Amino acid sequence: MPTTTQRLTPPRAAAFAGVIFSVLMATTLVIIRLSVPDPETGPGYWLSNPSRLNAVRFAIQLAPFAGIAFLWFIGVLRTQFGELEDRFFATVFLGSGLLFVASLFASAALAGALLEAMSQGHSNLLNADIYYLARRLVGTFLNVFGIKMAGVFVISTSTIVIRTGILPRWVAFSGYACAGVLLLIITNWQWIALLFPAWMLVVSARILLGEFYLTGRHAAGPPQER
Repeated sequence: MPTTTQRLTPPRAAAFAGVIFSVLMATTLVIIRLSVPDPETGPGYWLSNPSRLNAVRFAIQLAPFAGIAFLWFIGVLRTQFGELEDRFFATVFLGSGLLFVASLFASAALAGALLEAMSQGHSNLLNADIYYLARRLVGTFLNVFGIKMAGVFVISTSTIVIRTGILPRWVAFSGYACAGVLLLIITNWQWIALLFPAWMLVVSARILLGEFYLTGRHAAGPPQER
């Protein structure tokens, strides 16, 4: 039967999954932002540029692996929380995480379908309304629904951190600040989306540091009496 202290220690697997998600998600966002212009900025030239085309295709291929790592992070933490988590916040934690992954996958799938259609000679779509509609849908799935759900996920995670003491309170307070920015500013400045993988990286790094600290203490053994 695991003790309460053991159950309140985040496992190393969650930290590794969080690091993988952070790196993949940040890489995907940066590549997309740098390679794809706004819909109003002449959509044709980047599609005729092989380097930009391949970069976007690579970023789309990274998105499913980022989602898998994120789901692994959620699963490991929920298993570790067990009966100690509040059911209300646990439901919001799980639901917002699943909706974020669904929005990420929908955005990547739609972007991939549009990209392949354009690269296979369907240039008649370039100036059609369907192109702009698809571009808007891709942006809305990721930058509105996906990131909004990411903000809700950060809020629920931060609240669980405070209630269980699984991590220092400053992690939760920084999460509340990041969530406020994600919920209020993302539609005005899309680079703010990088706050989510950055916060996940901070959380994962703190979990790893805590694991190494506990491992070092156990290896040193109890202090000897003089």
